[in-house]
Amino acid sequence: MAGTYQFRIGLHLSSAGCYGSQMAPELSERRDQIVYRWDLDKTYLRTDFDTLRDLVRTAFEPASRKRAYPGASALLREIRSTEPAAIFILSGSPEQMRSVLEAKLRLDGIRWDGLTLKPSLRNLARGRFRFLRDQVSYKLTALLRSRTNVDPTTDEIMFGDDAEGDAFIYSLYADIAAGRVSQELLMQVAEAAHVYPDDIPQIVRIAARVPRRDAIRRIFIHLERVSSTVGFNDFGHRVCPFYNYFQPALVLLDDGALDADAVLRVGADLVVAHTFNPEVLAASFDDLRRRGYLSKRVVDRISGSLESIVPATFGQASGPLRALVKTMEEARPELPEEVEVDATKEDYLSLFKRDQARARAAKRRAVWTREIPR
Repeated sequence: MAGTYQFRIGLHLSSAGCYGSQMAPELSERRDQIVYRWDLDKTYLRTDFDTLRDLVRTAFEPASRKRAYPGASALLREIRSTEPAAIFILSGSPEQMRSVLEAKLRLDGIRWDGLTLKPSLRNLARGRFRFLRDQVSYKLTALLRSRTNVDPTTDEIMFGDDAEGDAFIYSLYADIAAGRVSQELLMQVAEAAHVYPDDIPQIVRIAARVPRRDAIRRIFIHLERVSSTVGFNDFGHRVCPFYNYFQPALVLLDDGALDADAVLRVGADLVVAHTFNPEVLAASFDDLRRRGYLSKRVVDRISGSLESIVPATFGQASGPLRALVKTMEEARPELPEEVEVDATKEDYLSLFKRDQARARAAKRRAVWTREIPR
């Protein structure tokens, strides 16, 4: 690593090196001060947009045919029950899909505080065709603008996916908010991302208005492309790639953002409603343990709910859930007392290039897999 930087107010820091680390947050007393930000396509909803045919089909698909990923709606409902400061949804879908997307969310019993969609048609009318595929300027601008409109003392937890650049965009946003990205670096990243030149000054101006605070606690990345978790190591442990929605539920339990019973209900939803093999729950825990995302706190908290795992409450999932708790208790000695959450390890220009290459390779793999005769 190229060096260690001070945490200071403003966009004045250098553009390379390690940005430091901190212990995992304890959020049990701050649940009403957490802002959750969710992506939709490939994070919450099963959506194909790799080809023009996919885009057209998605645009005309009714709400009743859209499908959420297993456990996603269960987790989002549990998050809402904690009465957070807000749940904001930021999607790359065009504004014209608002009614169908809102209908789908309502069908799933989801309540949200804001839904931002991409002004694609407006930009097409201006001849800005790159905007259709651009995510950096669209999402970064929307995130920064939203941050200026929330209480600056709130924390944030973010959900995205590996299909495009969510880990990169969210991490950049987090470090801008924390005052760890210089104006010069921000402009260089925007240029590297082929942001329209007339949009760059706007991004810089909005970034300058964001209150400086290290507020983004977790960035969860759904591995929709089944990317290797190693590809996200340079983002640090603030970014947590996950394979299924039981995994972020466990991390949120460790952080104190969810109660044990809520996590157990997410697990039960996967087993009962989505016919997950019960062994998947234990494997999901073990994967997070090996990657260093869990501490002894998660075991202590879920063990306290062992007696409440009964058939009257959890039905056929009660056996797998009790087995899971026993597995976690056996692994407790191997877990640390606390988990260190470090931020991005590399400069953002280099990271952008590598993440773009990773996303392109993942897309090629996804398209190739779909084209294989079965």
